[in-house]
Amino acid sequence: MPSASGTPTGKLPFVVWVLAVGTFLMGTTEFVIAGLLPEMAADLNVSVSHAGLLITAFAVGMIVGGPTMAMATLRLPQRHTLVGALAVFALGHAVAALSTSFTVVLTARVVTALATGAFWAVGFVIATTAAGPARSTRAVGVMMGGLTLANVIGVPIGSFVGHYTGWRGPFWALAALAALAAAFVGRFIPRTEQRAEVSVRAEVRALKQGRLWLALGAAVLIMGGVLAVYTYITPLLTDRAGIPAGAVPLVLIAFGIGALGGTAIGGRLGDRRPMVTTITASAATSLILLALISASNSPVAAVVLVFGMALAGFTVNPVVTSLAVRFAGDAPTLTSALTTSGYNTGIAAGSLVAGRALDSSLGLTGPALVGAVFAALTLLPLAALALGGTGHRTRIVAQRAAAAPVRDDDAFTPAHH
Repeated sequence: MPSASGTPTGKLPFVVWVLAVGTFLMGTTEFVIAGLLPEMAADLNVSVSHAGLLITAFAVGMIVGGPTMAMATLRLPQRHTLVGALAVFALGHAVAALSTSFTVVLTARVVTALATGAFWAVGFVIATTAAGPARSTRAVGVMMGGLTLANVIGVPIGSFVGHYTGWRGPFWALAALAALAAAFVGRFIPRTEQRAEVSVRAEVRALKQGRLWLALGAAVLIMGGVLAVYTYITPLLTDRAGIPAGAVPLVLIAFGIGALGGTAIGGRLGDRRPMVTTITASAATSLILLALISASNSPVAAVVLVFGMALAGFTVNPVVTSLAVRFAGDAPTLTSALTTSGYNTGIAAGSLVAGRALDSSLGLTGPALVGAVFAALTLLPLAALALGGTGHRTRIVAQRAAAAPVRDDDAFTPAHH
């Protein structure tokens, strides 16, 4: 039976899978540095904790650039925005690969992040619009599945290749793949224009809802908790758990499999039981990170806990993303960008604080403690959302009055604005 979006019930539109390809590349570039940090630090003549700023800088670029680029391209055809973002992404990696200056590489990371923010903001809107109300969280889960699949395949392969070719090899590969992806996206994304009725005023007006900021707050905190640990996972695994440097990519694969599984769980359960899913997963993430502090001196325990951290932490992501986009109603583009900014605010804050903790007396276990605190704090905005009441039905992105009833929203939207 066809849905309101014209796609048979239970199946997602092909465009959602196309967008997942783009998020795969962008997820790879954001996180691959975690596996290349010691090599980049040595080559660019900076400390490991200072090299961690390359992850922080990318996150900051997305924090600022996501909403800015979303508004700047609001009236452009969405297809043009996506292709342009991928082209800038490719150029940024080429510049970084050619440079021997830490400052230039840092700047290239920020520019690349601006393009990534624009791609994700528009991509989430296209995916949720195409999927329709009943499958919006699943569509977000598939798009974010591209991000988490990057941790299963892209990041470990990039880390492995980087150990043999130097960190520039993965950067050149990402530049070439992004150029191919631009052609691919240009071919398969529908040639539709942005709606004339979309306005900056409507987009800003959607931000007045308190529940939207609660969802964004949860996005900030859960990602900050997981990435505080992930940013400095290599020294934890090699210097504390005693895992050989050559085996670190295998542990990153375990993290990626956990992240992929968590995204799939959140995508499947989030439409039906969003608050139970997110609260349970956030609490589990905090407990796992606390266990990592004492158990990370065992190689087996460290690998198991890194997998569990990803599984629990990434379960939250598609749910809070879908919540935020739903709360925006018919003006979702800025909200989508702010969701991406929220995740990257968490990444920037988590990696920055974790770097300070790493250099403190806490040493290698400092990032895990920072992550546990961030994950525990995620429970505060989630509890506020759960206690907000039920009853009001929010329209999905770009779905007008003709759309099917959004029964799934009853479980998590409050009775009044």
